[in-house]
Amino acid sequence: MLHRSIALLISCFALAAPLAAAPVIGEPAPDFEVVDTAGQTHSLSDFAGQTVVLEWTNHDCPYVRKHYTGNMQDQQRMARNEHGAVWLSVISSRPGSQGHVTPEQADELTASRDAYPTAVLLDESGDMGRAYDARVTPHMYIIDADGILRYMGGIDSNPSSNPDDIPDATQYVVQALGEMAAGEAISEPLTRPYGCTVKY
Repeated sequence: MLHRSIALLISCFALAAPLAAAPVIGEPAPDFEVVDTAGQTHSLSDFAGQTVVLEWTNHDCPYVRKHYTGNMQDQQRMARNEHGAVWLSVISSRPGSQGHVTPEQADELTASRDAYPTAVLLDESGDMGRAYDARVTPHMYIIDADGILRYMGGIDSNPSSNPDDIPDATQYVVQALGEMAAGEAISEPLTRPYGCTVKY
């Protein structure tokens, strides 16, 4: 059992090595057109004037499950209620691969986990994920009201799958949103994401 668990983590885990990637911090974020679980098409330009948080997710990933013990939901509520941000969870798993879900399954996950995204986008083609160079789950991005990419990287500083490690980690998304709200420069705008590889 222990060997199986270790093998699963090894197969899922990826520290995305190169930090120099497209898109680029300080430049316009790529636009997209992706449907959500209700069949509504969303584009980045729809949210002009609002801060947008993008979260790549895969419910079968141990690193995602770590943060859905309550931390991710808290951050979704904080972003939306305290900063007026739009939070879009994005699933780029191709049909038949780990993490792919139907719209109904995605809605069931949102309800059962008491999650609070603005919408869950179903990027089956992977076009949105590739445009953002999303490589792992969770992989996080923050786009400001002018459509400029302000943060890209991990959700926190501790690349483990253990929820007990969350309190000791730097919460990069929380930190960045707070600094943006204070009119300050983001102290760590580009960090190393960790998690399971996106199943394009």
